[in-house]
Amino acid sequence: MTANLLILGGTTEATALALRLAQTGIPGTLSLAGRVTRPKRQPLPLRIGGFGGVEGLRAYLKDNRISHVVDATHPFAAQMSRNAIAACAQADVPLIALSRAPWAAQPGDDWHHVRDIAGAVAALDRPASRVMLAVGRMHLAEFAPNPQHRYLLRLVDPPEVPLPLPDALVIVERGPFTVAGDRALMEEHGAELVVSKNSGGSGAVAKITAARELGLPVIMIDRPALPDRREVFTVDAVLDWLSHHKADLGV
Repeated sequence: MTANLLILGGTTEATALALRLAQTGIPGTLSLAGRVTRPKRQPLPLRIGGFGGVEGLRAYLKDNRISHVVDATHPFAAQMSRNAIAACAQADVPLIALSRAPWAAQPGDDWHHVRDIAGAVAALDRPASRVMLAVGRMHLAEFAPNPQHRYLLRLVDPPEVPLPLPDALVIVERGPFTVAGDRALMEEHGAELVVSKNSGGSGAVAKITAARELGLPVIMIDRPALPDRREVFTVDAVLDWLSHHKADLGV
């Protein structure tokens, strides 16, 4: 069977892997959920949109003769990752996750861990303050029960509908970001607290470092639990994994 990889993407790691595959001549498709209006140009063919759950993904793997799947979705795209684990098991397609090592608290950090978004919402049931809310557009409505805060939001695309938060400032900007830039942003808007998912990696860590330098507390949302799977943190490790399937890849 010749190579035909499916990369479940939406991260900088997925883009880096797609570029390496294109450079090495291993064919594949990069799948994006379609949550960003203007996705970056990619070196592999793009597929946009969902699959329709486990059954839909399993059918896609079969119909498109996918040889291997790389789950390079965001660490908090838990449902997609669970679907990939189940669909690949049913279709007998090898799966590996290209993830990011989670952030670990450093000296000077003031982290308050919560299990999920609901935990972060509960943690904001407190007197009004200026909050940098770095959880992504999809979760903003969940914070509506805490309208007392002044929220600083940074989004990839401008909001298409009115925000569910009555007092919010939106900065439209695409990362990666710098520590100096994020520190200046927090200082300019008087941020007193940061709410962040533990996304890991280097592309979004600037706000965590900036919060440390400014002595700001961080409500850190821990990663969701996933079933056991093979997981690596570098593109080279994915290519090493693929090298053990040379016969299957036809290279």
